[in-house]
Amino acid sequence: MSFSKSAWLALALSIGETTVAAAQTEPGQRELNQTELGQTDIGKTPMVGGAPMFPYRNIIQNAVESKDHTTLVAAVKAAGLVQTLEGPGPYTVFAPTNEAFEKLPPGTVAGLLKPENKAALVKVLTYHVVAGKLTEARLRSAIKAGGGMATLTTVEGEPLTVSLYDDRITLTDAKGGTSTVTIVNVMQSNGLIDVVDGVLTP
Repeated sequence: MSFSKSAWLALALSIGETTVAAAQTEPGQRELNQTELGQTDIGKTPMVGGAPMFPYRNIIQNAVESKDHTTLVAAVKAAGLVQTLEGPGPYTVFAPTNEAFEKLPPGTVAGLLKPENKAALVKVLTYHVVAGKLTEARLRSAIKAGGGMATLTTVEGEPLTVSLYDDRITLTDAKGGTSTVTIVNVMQSNGLIDVVDGVLTP
């Protein structure tokens, strides 16, 4: 069987398009469809700290790109939690911004980052992590089912209370401090990130 010149041209174009698509996929990653990306429109990748948060990357891979989370990333590294948050999870991470850390009393962050205070740092950071992928819809359903609030058990082990204030998800920590979720449902390959405007204290 022989091919006409036009048939060969069509075949060459098809192979070229496939090669381009493969080249655009990061090494070791397959292309994800729209449903897997957790997006309503292809191309609408959420931005956090001036950087796109690609859902095929894990929590650490995305977090290190956000200029608003440099303090959090430094703390995670100092606490030795990088490998954990690169693991399969899934995890929901309530990620405080740099401004959130700046609200703490002077010297708090510097003190926590000292090697001798690693245990305390781990305790604080794991209080911001909950097992499972808790989307905004799941949190709102839990709050509704709980009559206005719901209790989450953190990886640290202590409870975290979620409720709504001005129709925004609010977190209340063990000491009564509150933080608001400012960006929801930032999907990751091993869970999701919700950006919060305060540091939670166990």
